[in-house]
Amino acid sequence: MSAAAQDKAALRREILAQRAALTPEQAAKNGLAVTALVRGIPRWRSAAEVLAYWPARNELDPRPLIAELWGRGARVLLPRCRPDQPGVADLAGVACEADLVVGAFSIMEPGPACAVTSEAAPDVVLVPGVAFDRQGRRLGFGGGYYDRLLALPNLARALKIGLAHAFQVRDALPSESWDLPVDALCTEEGLLWFV
Repeated sequence: MSAAAQDKAALRREILAQRAALTPEQAAKNGLAVTALVRGIPRWRSAAEVLAYWPARNELDPRPLIAELWGRGARVLLPRCRPDQPGVADLAGVACEADLVVGAFSIMEPGPACAVTSEAAPDVVLVPGVAFDRQGRRLGFGGGYYDRLLALPNLARALKIGLAHAFQVRDALPSESWDLPVDALCTEEGLLWFV
């Protein structure tokens, strides 16, 4: 294991322990603050198609934003892991919470009735992460799912917004050549732009 991989593994353990220790009240409070900040971004307000994620294990909760998108008729995409290809996820449209099933890693994802699309070109991508740094770099769980998703050509023009609790932000993260940064990072303490 390389030194960068060891550093990432140690940081994952540290931050995931902090995230697990969040009270439901604090997690909800942080989520509401982030939701308000995202709603103030012009590209968010005009987005017709958004790639989002369904939260797990005290991730910053984007569900109020997803509900808003459904309410205004925007198309919501969520990733669905390919069971036969570790690290690869497809994008599928989701019209309501009832469309979701428990998927890989016990994370809710689009069910079999949700059509996979290769033609999606989201205006905005809401990006989860274990950690982010002040240059927009992201640390995930190490499976490469979001590294591959963010590298898709049809996501090149999307505004990529990392969502996190403030304690998940570091000054700098160890990074690899395939690590793609987000364009903005939103925590309960504010919004950081990198573009």
